[in-house]
Amino acid sequence: MRAERSERTSVRAEQARAQRGVDADVIVVGAGPAGSTTAFHLAKSGLRVLLLEKTRFPREKVCGDGLTPRAVKELVTMGVDIDGPGWIRNRGLRVVGGGLRLELDWPELHSFPDFGLVRTRADFDEILVRHAESAGVHVIEGANVTGPILDERSGHVTGVKVRHDGRGEHDGDESYTARLVVAADGNSTRLSIAMGLHKRADRPMGVAVRTYFRSPRHDDDYLETWLELWDGDRLLPGYGWIFGVGDGTANIGLGLLNTSEAFKNIDYRDLLRRWVKNMPAEWGCTEENMTAPVRGAALPMAFNRQPHYTRGLVLVGDAGGTINPFNGEGIAYAMETGRIAAEVIVQALARGTAAQRERALLAYPRILKDAYGGYFTLGRMFVEAIGRPGVMNFATRHGLPHPTLMRFAFKLLANLTDRRGDASDRIINALSKVAPSA
Repeated sequence: MRAERSERTSVRAEQARAQRGVDADVIVVGAGPAGSTTAFHLAKSGLRVLLLEKTRFPREKVCGDGLTPRAVKELVTMGVDIDGPGWIRNRGLRVVGGGLRLELDWPELHSFPDFGLVRTRADFDEILVRHAESAGVHVIEGANVTGPILDERSGHVTGVKVRHDGRGEHDGDESYTARLVVAADGNSTRLSIAMGLHKRADRPMGVAVRTYFRSPRHDDDYLETWLELWDGDRLLPGYGWIFGVGDGTANIGLGLLNTSEAFKNIDYRDLLRRWVKNMPAEWGCTEENMTAPVRGAALPMAFNRQPHYTRGLVLVGDAGGTINPFNGEGIAYAMETGRIAAEVIVQALARGTAAQRERALLAYPRILKDAYGGYFTLGRMFVEAIGRPGVMNFATRHGLPHPTLMRFAFKLLANLTDRRGDASDRIINALSKVAPSA
């Protein structure tokens, strides 16, 4: 009898949805980590979800491919098999600078696991989108969203216009409607721009460039970062990295911040090539060992696009500028904001009236500011400081010789603390709480 009642309830729910006259309860635009995570959690809650991706999988994304314990926690929560082939675990971070080398293990916390992972984005993004698909998400690849569909009276988003690439079952131009739309379309986020949401000039931006080399560094137990990134006699605000992928290659790249006067005049790809040439010969980073071209991407940081909800549109991940300004980490925050957005959306769509749904959705920006706002403000102060001449050099040379100070800095920069942890956790949490959120 219980099974019959459950089946009748399910049928009635499906009939009610069909009567709403929409193609999905929620349309998610963009199938990167933010979009796939959002779609997964929405579908697991019983909503009909349409996930639109302009490219086709597998596809590349510019990234260091490193996943901190924050990202690992989200993968575990989603039930992704991180013990399967291709997942490479690491113990922490090796920091190089000022003639010193310091290995910092990921902290042992109740809130996060004590290990990180490496997985190329060509693999990682497809794993997440297929995981969402297995949860019931309807995925359409080769679907380029060209703009929103707006309600004439309220100006709310009611769907999206799409141009299909014609390589699948869909072809030409098409429109899809939904009760709500999620913008997970990255830094460019044409959907957000069409809704009048532009970048804030008072937020830092970064640039990342990377390539891959065949190298004996491919199976390192630590992610390695170099804090001294020189352009001639100028020390730049940023860092270089060597992250072993475990397949015989290493992801080698660098990230730079726009808080330096030199930012606009640097050829980032050339800087990476010159930096790699100075690496020890035994690392194998020669032209003939390069397995991929040098590619670059922008890093939108510290809530550089707001509000994160307006008129039926929810922003997650890079579309809302949620990259950590301290370290350039984006995947963990993409997945976290996706999960948070899904929780809010599920509660909102269960409300009985449009006004009640709107009030519930307007809580989303406040939740994000409570979670990250003060911390991101500290990060903005940090990047402004290291953009000044001499500050980065001073911090590197006087900080690295002190392991206790570096462990504190490591927790701060990686945003890895327990709510009721040790003294360093309490200091970091207190600073984040008292810092104004904007």
